[in-house]
Amino acid sequence: MSFWRAVGLNYIQFSNIAAKMVRRSLKKEFQVEALKRDESSVKFTTWKEGKPEKISSKA
Repeated sequence: MSFWRAVGLNYIQFSNIAAKMVRRSLKKEFQVEALKRDESSVKFTTWKEGKPEKISSKA
């Protein structure tokens, strides 16, 4: 059994943690560019009768 599974993580959670640790361990000159990849946003759209009703963004 993989150690990440043994502690109750799924692969996505494990890979997100690993990627975050790699970005934080980079030299300062490379860290700024790598930290931009850590940001994400999600857009939610409520649909009613086949038309978008409300759009909200989450960062």
